Amino acid sequence: MYLHIGGDVIIPFKEVVGIFDSITSDATATREFLQVSREEGFIFSATDITHVKSFIIVNDRVYLSPIACATLRKRWFSLIFSIEEL
Repeated sequence: MYLHIGGDVIIPFKEVVGIFDSITSDATATREFLQVSREEGFIFSATDITHVKSFIIVNDRVYLSPIACATLRKRWFSLIFSIEEL
């Protein structure tokens, strides 16, 4: 199962470590994490940098998304519950 995070980008939902609102990037530690990730080449964007509403951390990279954090979390949880029903 995959999670659509905007644009033409989908990621395997099992690789998702966390989904965060872009507002949290105001925190110093988060800003430093994103800066280091960018410098190391781990940032991949599903949108224009000015339209980022959330970021998703997966096993080996960080994705920037134009979709709201709450919407992505709802999609992610619906995938989890649909698998549990199988």
